[in-house]
Amino acid sequence: MKYSSAITFLLIVIGSLFFVTQISSAQTLSPQFFPQQIQTIDPSIAQEANKHSRSIDLCPPTNNSLIMRCFGKVIVQDTLVPFTSSKPAGFGPAEFRKAYNVSGKATGTPIVAIVDAYDQPNILSDLQTYSTTFNLPQLPNCSGVIANSSVPCFKKVSQTGTTKYPKTDAGWALEISLDIEAVHAMCDNCSILLIEATSPTNTNLLKAVDTAISLGATVISNSYGGSETSTEKTSYDTHFNRPGIGIFASSGDNGYGVSYPAASRYVIAVGGTKLTLTSTGAYSSETAWTDGGSGCSKYEIKPTWQNDSGCAKRTVADVAADADPTSGAAVYDSVTYQGQKGWFKIGGTSLSSPLVAGIFATGNQLTNNEQAGTFFYGLSASHFHDITAGSNGICSPSYLCKARTGYDGPTGLGSPNGAF
Repeated sequence: MKYSSAITFLLIVIGSLFFVTQISSAQTLSPQFFPQQIQTIDPSIAQEANKHSRSIDLCPPTNNSLIMRCFGKVIVQDTLVPFTSSKPAGFGPAEFRKAYNVSGKATGTPIVAIVDAYDQPNILSDLQTYSTTFNLPQLPNCSGVIANSSVPCFKKVSQTGTTKYPKTDAGWALEISLDIEAVHAMCDNCSILLIEATSPTNTNLLKAVDTAISLGATVISNSYGGSETSTEKTSYDTHFNRPGIGIFASSGDNGYGVSYPAASRYVIAVGGTKLTLTSTGAYSSETAWTDGGSGCSKYEIKPTWQNDSGCAKRTVADVAADADPTSGAAVYDSVTYQGQKGWFKIGGTSLSSPLVAGIFATGNQLTNNEQAGTFFYGLSASHFHDITAGSNGICSPSYLCKARTGYDGPTGLGSPNGAF
């Protein structure tokens, strides 16, 4: 009885350190090992990070319709200096896998492509640090063609498929680290293909998408966007019209409103949520993130697989996942960003897109002629956490900016509840 009482008391003490609804950032977990011996976050480091709720954009906004920006947001201290730590302070693979009810393992060796701009010169070594920290399998550098590799591996190329990489940009470098590490967290035996566009112009990023396809990508995540244009259907959409390939795009970080390529009817637009876990690290709830993008496209026609009645054209988003920086991801980056490097805490729909892309890769069941939208909207409701609270603005009809039972703009069909 004494032993039992001691154990009970210990559990209560540990539980008090866990991520609970009274903690605004909902992100303090007890260190423990989940299945596959994946390390969880250190509660003392998480508590220090939870003191900070402000965030800044990794990529500054632009009014140029030909330029896109990444949608990552990094937690900063009161001085606006990015918060960094010697150990992970945000959610890691254990938290995300448990929340979204996935194993992190794929059948076969899918290739998940990440399309970003500029170079992250240390990305492979940073990924290895991330993997070592969380006890994930290491991804070796691909020795040859990634599509021919018999084992999961990592490959980085330029937008034309060469090893002549673009210049480094610190904000985009941190974005790249976020994207790569989020995919590896959700699918640790997926091969990862990083395509680095020369710059964030529409032309260069779309060329990078084409290169991802040509090198064998089966899933593509795009954590960037820009304003819609009247020529997007004729000039841009053809790059995303790839039946049999799951292409995902962040819905945006400016609240209610639509960005491209999330608006394209050929991609799965991924909205944002604030993720809350229980005292045991299990899924508790999600609410629509206040800064996530959503709405009614100005130009894209209504896909046959969407049937909401308040938008005559394409509605954004389709699905959602964690994006609020206060419940953000632990990201390791050794490229100095605003004087800081190490472990950052980052959110934005730049997080939700690679999370969902990685989950999708573990169970990708698209046929060669099937669009991803048809697949997702054909799934039963049990595949999603239905998110019914939260909003990202003021709109009419209200479901385009306010979460509700069933489909809504900010969170789409919901967040993942198991592999698709």
